[in-house]
Amino acid sequence: MSAPRPLRVAIIDDQALMRAGFRALLDAEEDIEIVGEAADGRAGLDLVREHIPDVALLDITMPVMTGIEATREIAADPLLAPVRVVILTNYGLDSYVFEALRAGAAGFLLKDTEPAELLRAIRVAADGDALLSPAITRRLIGEFVARPPDRSTAPGLEALTRREREVTALAARGLSNEEIAVHMVVSPFTAKTHVSRAMIKLGARDRAQLVVFAYESGLVEPRSRGGEGPAPGRRGPHGA
Repeated sequence: MSAPRPLRVAIIDDQALMRAGFRALLDAEEDIEIVGEAADGRAGLDLVREHIPDVALLDITMPVMTGIEATREIAADPLLAPVRVVILTNYGLDSYVFEALRAGAAGFLLKDTEPAELLRAIRVAADGDALLSPAITRRLIGEFVARPPDRSTAPGLEALTRREREVTALAARGLSNEEIAVHMVVSPFTAKTHVSRAMIKLGARDRAQLVVFAYESGLVEPRSRGGEGPAPGRRGPHGA
């Protein structure tokens, strides 16, 4: 049996030192292949279009074109549908997170993330799961608490079946497919199927956007007015 194809990753950051650090880390992994590097968003977009990597690591603030603008271009191109964008930044939470997720990013990590977590982030994103650091997730949900649902721009949740609404709400609370399966007393495959169908009906590129849709539509209301974080079931940086 032939070995599985390595995960193909593009590194896009305007700081040469950061790119070198990412390359040194990723080069040591047998299941990851670096397809190339770029120092600005426009060059990064060209790199992604040329190689169509599984994961694109994008700095959020870059010259020529920002990471958010590049992410929006990637998400809008049907030919780049297989690409999962992970935004990397030195900053905490501000409007960048919302813009990045709405633009189509699969996840959002701080650059001081531990190397092992970054490697896991790449693999999680490549599998199609949403990825947010725990600190960002807590503040993200806190932001949803602070403002009412924007039903005027929310997708048509009426298209979802009762089960699809249920899995969407559970995904928005941070549960993985396996945890959703336990909660609903179904198989993990069935849970994944419901999540996938909900994403298709809502036009969500990945689980990260599914979560945004769930809160913006009012399907899910944050549990705490203090924004203390997601529901039980949150483990590690993924599953947002």
